[in-house]
Amino acid sequence: MNNLKTFMNILTGSFNNSEQFEKMKQDNLDFPYAEHVNTICNDKITNLPKDFKGIFMVEESYYTVNGNTHASPHLFLFTEEESGIKLTSYEIPDGYDKNTFTYKALKELDYNKLKLSEKFTPALYIEKDGVWEGGSISMFSPVLKFILFERFSKEYLEVSESMEVNGKKTFGYDEPIFYKRIINLHT
Repeated sequence: MNNLKTFMNILTGSFNNSEQFEKMKQDNLDFPYAEHVNTICNDKITNLPKDFKGIFMVEESYYTVNGNTHASPHLFLFTEEESGIKLTSYEIPDGYDKNTFTYKALKELDYNKLKLSEKFTPALYIEKDGVWEGGSISMFSPVLKFILFERFSKEYLEVSESMEVNGKKTFGYDEPIFYKRIINLHT
């Protein structure tokens, strides 16, 4: 359980890529300004199984491109496995959508009503010299592939996401997004 707590201390908080965004802007590269707000939410989930050792987290992601911001929130469960930390994705709970699912707006959720994301392949993160890295490849449809690779440390979160349709990249950037912590949320 110590590895999970260490991992979550790194992952929770408020982050942005303002340094990277400013550099990319100076180089006239089309790159998003991005923010992550990652908040543990077990306190808002009822009926967790007795001796439940997992940690649920609301990830609020905001991407601004050409002055337009869009939200991409997620509900994740992190569990400590023998080989590392496993991330499992859940569907946004009933009653919420991508614009209303935030930790602040989150009301009580019943664990028994949460739905696993059937499209997302769970990711496994392994620690090497203080850096956690991992990811997964998910087939969102027979032709739509989602590729996730991430590295997390006390200094930064590095996130690389892309989508391919029939092998052709339709979303993603050539360079990972580097988020730096701006606010700690963990205790």
